[in-house]
Amino acid sequence: MILQLEQICKEYIQGSMRVSVLKNITFFMEEGEYVAVMGPSGSGKTTLMNIIGCLDQATSGTYCLDGKDIKTCSEAQMADIRLRKIGFVFQNFNLLPRQNALENVELPLTYAKIPKKERRQRAEEALCRVGLKDRIRFLPSQLSGGQKQRVAIARALVNHPKLLLADEPTGALDSRSGEQVMELFQKLNEEGTSILMITHDADVSSRAKRRVLIRDGILRQEDME
Repeated sequence: MILQLEQICKEYIQGSMRVSVLKNITFFMEEGEYVAVMGPSGSGKTTLMNIIGCLDQATSGTYCLDGKDIKTCSEAQMADIRLRKIGFVFQNFNLLPRQNALENVELPLTYAKIPKKERRQRAEEALCRVGLKDRIRFLPSQLSGGQKQRVAIARALVNHPKLLLADEPTGALDSRSGEQVMELFQKLNEEGTSILMITHDADVSSRAKRRVLIRDGILRQEDME
């Protein structure tokens, strides 16, 4: 089991009011699965992603990632988990504009203090894996939207994470580029990568092997037809 969330609640204080965003969410994911969490704007899906990505902590409940109870982790331990256990793919790519594709992909390896030669080799392999062997020296400004997202996916994969966490990965792409990115996710999953995708798009969620719906902070466990 790669993810275990049990009775997760998240509340925020707004003035004198307590606002409940996530309500008793229980969710499990096996290693190698490809799951889409689908919900409209304001449903709580981004808050859920932040908790799963160790960017935020639940108000109550239990969250275990790869057998580790996140509640027991210090900030430094959570940062290490984000670096080594989770690969993030965001809607807007989050690439450094003055660094070429290879240097952007190398960045997590730099933080992980991987030696330069190994860093370069692993980054090149990751870019080849996403079909960008001929674009490794290109700056983000020289790449199409779909190519930028593939660089972001290579960066997410380069540390061999236990989980690829994708937040609206086709949201900034045209339909053709989005289709190519979705085909890449499918290929990565077939190779054994565990993928959790957060989306509001029914077409995108239909590519996953399992789909669940979040609405008003409540997760519906059954597959959506």
